[in-house]
Amino acid sequence: MADPKHPRRFTDEFKRQIVDLYNAGKPPSEIEREYDLGHSTLRRWIKSINATGSPHAADNRTPEQNRIIELERENKRLRMEVDVLKQAAPIFARK
Repeated sequence: MADPKHPRRFTDEFKRQIVDLYNAGKPPSEIEREYDLGHSTLRRWIKSINATGSPHAADNRTPEQNRIIELERENKRLRMEVDVLKQAAPIFARK
């Protein structure tokens, strides 16, 4: 297995090739051993690519999940703006 401090990076094409091997009938344990992949990594690639054709998590989200993420980002930004204004209010009140 890879060093956690230096994780390996795989191209999308490599991931698709691995999933193609699985879809062609090669046993997962053999693929994991041959390519030194973790069980959960292989399962995640298979699930993702077979579901949508993309190994990226962002491509596999539902519109509702994307909306929730967008709202959480906006909420975080607005909270930061409120904090800045709270700190600035006493400064402007003195003038």
